[in-house]
Amino acid sequence: MPAIISAAVEGVTDEAVVRRLIVHVGAEPGPVYGKSGKPHLKERIQGYNNAARHAPWLVLVDLDQDADCAPPLRAAWIPAPAPQLCFRVAVRSVEAWIMADADAIAGFLGIARAKVPSDPDRVSEPKQALVNLARASRRKATREDMVPREGSGRAVGPAYASRMIELVSTHWRPAIASQRSDSLRRAIGCLQRLAGAP
Repeated sequence: MPAIISAAVEGVTDEAVVRRLIVHVGAEPGPVYGKSGKPHLKERIQGYNNAARHAPWLVLVDLDQDADCAPPLRAAWIPAPAPQLCFRVAVRSVEAWIMADADAIAGFLGIARAKVPSDPDRVSEPKQALVNLARASRRKATREDMVPREGSGRAVGPAYASRMIELVSTHWRPAIASQRSDSLRRAIGCLQRLAGAP
């Protein structure tokens, strides 16, 4: 019987990523909570930690610009994690993990692989970097979906999230991506321990 791992995340793109990662380690995704931003997640972190005393849980947050690296953020959010809690921080956001599979992102967006950052964990604004990659796409539909309209005041295009979910669900390879993202590699290691836990 595969382990069932519940999760809590900031948004729908993160949900697609955690579902993909849980399946990748041979476990089964349980319900995914949150999806209403980082403050909402932080308010409920203690509840998720309590739940992880009894069952495996993954909580994923973006580092963003909240700290220089992941450990201080982890310590601030959850000083005493439960044994079955995998609290992971994407450096600096989950988009860096997605970009770490350069072949998948280049093929999906219709851009040259050389345009994809070689060290995505060091990109200061991964979501912005991804939108800029989409801007260079040879495909008009991709640009229209992912790049914000001029003057819209938005950071991403109207179908950005659905495109990201499609990419993660059908093209993204966690094992390949983890070779270029240390924070992703650590997250997979943590999940593997949960998946193997009785």
